[in-house]
Amino acid sequence: MKCPVDGELLVITERSGVELDYCPRCRGVWLDRGELDKIIEVAARQVAVPAQMQAVPVREERALRRGGKSRKKRGGLADILEDLFDFD
Repeated sequence: MKCPVDGELLVITERSGVELDYCPRCRGVWLDRGELDKIIEVAARQVAVPAQMQAVPVREERALRRGGKSRKKRGGLADILEDLFDFD
């Protein structure tokens, strides 16, 4: 199948059990029927971990005590979607 934007041949990949079609040139992503629902289900399962079960890394805890900046905590919905759609 060709990209509707620039005519490049789409690449098919599977991420977390969801098949995605993407264009390596313009980086557009196209989903077939039902695939968005699957992405939402996968993301919801990964975000549903109770907050009390997520331990704060020691390095981050030290940085917070010292008033320094720490790295962004992973695991949010944006991070899940970023990992799913990162094709590099």
